[in-house]
Amino acid sequence: ADREDCADREDCVDEEYSVAAWWDMVVRNVRSIPQCCETLGRKIATQYNSFTSKPLKEHIFPPLMDMLIYFNFFKAPFLVDLKKPELKMPHTVNFYIKVEPGVILGIWHTVPSCRGEDAKGKDRCWYEAALHDGNPIIVYFHGSAEHRAARHRLNLVKVLSDGGFHVLSVDYRGFGDSTGKPTEEGLTADAICVYEWTKARSGSTPVCLWGHSLGTGVVTNAARVLEEKGSPVDAIVLEAPFTNMWTASINYPLLKIYQKLPGFLQTLMDALRKDKIVFPNDENVKFLSSPLLILHGEDDRTVPLANGKQLYEIAHNAYRNKDRVKMVIFPPGFQHNLLCRSPTLLKTVRDFLSQQWA
Repeated sequence: ADREDCADREDCVDEEYSVAAWWDMVVRNVRSIPQCCETLGRKIATQYNSFTSKPLKEHIFPPLMDMLIYFNFFKAPFLVDLKKPELKMPHTVNFYIKVEPGVILGIWHTVPSCRGEDAKGKDRCWYEAALHDGNPIIVYFHGSAEHRAARHRLNLVKVLSDGGFHVLSVDYRGFGDSTGKPTEEGLTADAICVYEWTKARSGSTPVCLWGHSLGTGVVTNAARVLEEKGSPVDAIVLEAPFTNMWTASINYPLLKIYQKLPGFLQTLMDALRKDKIVFPNDENVKFLSSPLLILHGEDDRTVPLANGKQLYEIAHNAYRNKDRVKMVIFPPGFQHNLLCRSPTLLKTVRDFLSQQWA
């Protein structure tokens, strides 16, 4: 009986202790409410002051221009498993390259069609070793929006593969299943990383950087950095290039209707400057020595032909060896994305590169 009475007393003590501990916790939390409110108030005040210290247009336009230029949120075609390229393109393997912490790029490697039978059932290691088989290599950097499985990009890859080229189709950071957020500096770093990775595995096989639209700015940025490092790229192809992002933006179809609004062009320029978006093809080509081929469609309405012609003139005047710069204009019918349908595209590219690499 004494033991039972003792146990009852211990239970009571435990219960009293639990209630006391709970009450003490409640009191502490109540007392901390003013401090939490004060901290929250300071954070809100800081954010408010930060927001109101700048005009509203500075909050709106830089992110808007970011969205319009990269358009990477539009990840069409949808419901495509980028890890299984064989469903879209034969003799192709998917792999990833880490550029820096938090940035991993998705890439498709398509071997030349003449090696299609050899490639059946092979893994990534076989594809990587195939890069030094003597067939030339093109590293392809696409334009804004969509990803490496877009139809017009696959059509170009097929044309190049049938023509005897290895093609590495790269999704920049933030595009497709690549991680990270797109910036001009980041996309340039992506291009340099992929080029150097490819050169390290290609042996004596030449590697060409091919940029389309936005990709032309990425390619010339990367080529200029590599040139300054003493490692000029083996060749450059610019498809539908602009002179710089400023001129490309004022010709952008979605923005043309707003150009007559008071102050719009200045706001646009300020937004590009704020986001450090330049992609200065017109300046970059002045510092290059690599063979340079410019391709442009006569009826390109997204990047008017005048841009390509002006860029060619700048490059031709700057290059010491004039034979290293060439421009080919394609007749109407191919617009901005469809030069891959031209029956003369492959021959144009092969003839130029063969002559330069002879």
